[in-house]
Amino acid sequence: MNDMCHPPGLAAEPPALNAQQFKSGAKPIWCPGCGDYTVLNAVTKALAIVGRPPHEVAVVSGIGCSSRIPAYTSCYGFHGVHGRALAAATGLKVARPDLTVLVASGDGDGYSIGGNHFLHACRRNVDLTYIVMDNHVYGMTKGQPSPTTEPDWDSKLSPGGTGVRSFHPLVIALASGANFVARAFSGDQDTTAELIAAGIRHPGFSFIEILSPCVTFRPEQREWKTMVHPAPVVPTDDAARAARRIMTDDGFNIGVLYAGNRPVYGGGPGKAVAQVDELAKEFEL
Repeated sequence: MNDMCHPPGLAAEPPALNAQQFKSGAKPIWCPGCGDYTVLNAVTKALAIVGRPPHEVAVVSGIGCSSRIPAYTSCYGFHGVHGRALAAATGLKVARPDLTVLVASGDGDGYSIGGNHFLHACRRNVDLTYIVMDNHVYGMTKGQPSPTTEPDWDSKLSPGGTGVRSFHPLVIALASGANFVARAFSGDQDTTAELIAAGIRHPGFSFIEILSPCVTFRPEQREWKTMVHPAPVVPTDDAARAARRIMTDDGFNIGVLYAGNRPVYGGGPGKAVAQVDELAKEFEL
């Protein structure tokens, strides 16, 4: 196409992005029927909706089935150690505020070994989006109970159940200061994509729990498709009202449950006040 196709003084509009442009050539290796396949599709569709090209997006993850997401996108990616994805992503966003930063995690990676980072990432309110694929089980390591597993779930690895109360991530996120709290269901790809896009666009720390069935170790989760339903209330920016809604939630309300207006963490790389050699002199004996 030559320049004569455009009126003088007007640049050509960049082509619209599509989900395929955000996918890498790597073939996903999840189990057949895993909800993470549609989560991947929803993530790439959400990025196309937001409209930033792949080289302006970074996807960070830890360890687990869900944490393979970065390898399946064409964005910049970082596959970190177990439970530390939010720490790496926070540092990246603060150092490079120009990037759109997503974090992909699971209920084990995010709420168990990574639970402490989860609390403080919500509290800091850095402008990034945390996507947790929750299947109430450790899928990659063969079906152990996770923090969100029901206390009476009976299995070979936990006969009779753990008897331990389930972790409630949405309550924790809200109480810790997350600026955007939502829940999605992997079986509804379009709604999940819209919620992810909304989380990316919302300033501050956005937390999106995605119910993503593990039909290999929790085949009963196939029934989730009949249990999920749109949240019966509109989103609120009132944390107290959101808390009451979430505390009485049945675990299957889908949609934005809280969209706050807390100031976004503004820290970033400032101007250096000293050179490295000047700092080194302070440590000379």
